Amino acid sequence: MAAAEVPLLFDKAHVLCYRTFDIAEEIDLERARKVLTEDTRRLKLSRENSQYIQLPNPPLAYELGRRPLALRDGPVTVEATARLFDHGAASIILRVPVVPGTTLEHLTRVADELYDSQALEDLALELVEGVRRTIAPAVQKTHLWDQNESYTVIFAESIQGNPTAEELLTRMDLARLLLGENGAVPLSAGESESVTKARFSYTVNDLVVIDWNSAFVYEPSGSRDIPDLLEIANAQLLEFRYYDERLDEHIARIHDEVQAKRHGWIRLVRSPYRNLTRETLVTLVDLNEFIERVENSLKVIGDFYLAKVYEGAVRRMRISNWQDSVTRKQELLAQTYGLLKGDVDIDRSHTLEVVVIVLIALEILFALFRVLDH
Repeated sequence: MAAAEVPLLFDKAHVLCYRTFDIAEEIDLERARKVLTEDTRRLKLSRENSQYIQLPNPPLAYELGRRPLALRDGPVTVEATARLFDHGAASIILRVPVVPGTTLEHLTRVADELYDSQALEDLALELVEGVRRTIAPAVQKTHLWDQNESYTVIFAESIQGNPTAEELLTRMDLARLLLGENGAVPLSAGESESVTKARFSYTVNDLVVIDWNSAFVYEPSGSRDIPDLLEIANAQLLEFRYYDERLDEHIARIHDEVQAKRHGWIRLVRSPYRNLTRETLVTLVDLNEFIERVENSLKVIGDFYLAKVYEGAVRRMRISNWQDSVTRKQELLAQTYGLLKGDVDIDRSHTLEVVVIVLIALEILFALFRVLDH
């Protein structure tokens, strides 16, 4: 009982702060590797059985150096890394050190600040702007979406006493840590269970707890495979959110243009929807390519530990909900394209009929002239 009352201290840990941006329709990773002068590396999972998770086009990472980050307790120096995905996302990873001997209460306060730190947002935005300039020759249809996806991983390699996963769950209030909850009133049992229900352990000495916006990873081996998988899932979530908004905008624009042109005089001579039909077709083609790239960014071909962690993250981040939303709007757009194309086809048919009638009339007139001349 006395041992349980001794606070657990973090001897070796850091906080990984991810800010993921959509910066292009597509990034040529091999060309980006050639453009970059810094050392680059492709993501490769290292755990046992990791070959059952396939990365057809592994994301490319390179170091951005050390940067100062202003926090309430004073500035800290963080290590910055950029990771590029072929589907157009760029992730900025800021590695915030945890002072050896840090208590859970202090780490919770730090995590709470990092979850919503404006200084961190500003630094990530500054860094991603630099990344965009650097890899400009390797991107297609460059842009910077005004939203980003944030995720935070508290990564612990060593905790005093070498506790087991069960001991951590019993002796640490991990729900408060993942929520950044510093209030004096304890969380309800239901809320704590909800936050920590997506938890995994491969051995008795490691632990992963995944929430929708943050995760706790206790990995004495130091392997970064699980944070890397969480980053991939976060990038997929960003892309589905981005294309969901794009589809909303395109569907709304179709509605506005149809309403504006349905009674115009131009309908008397040709369909007013020809350009809109072509644009809709281009959007559908781009969307199909996008979905293929995102879905192929990671393939699970075995039911083992890393796969379970990744699938747990997909459920917890509600990625399937966004994917379903994109799919529904894709189907709606395809149906709308069919209607627009039908209008254009009818217009072309009418035009062809008019041309045939004109040709017949001209042939009759010419024949009549020949008769009169004769």
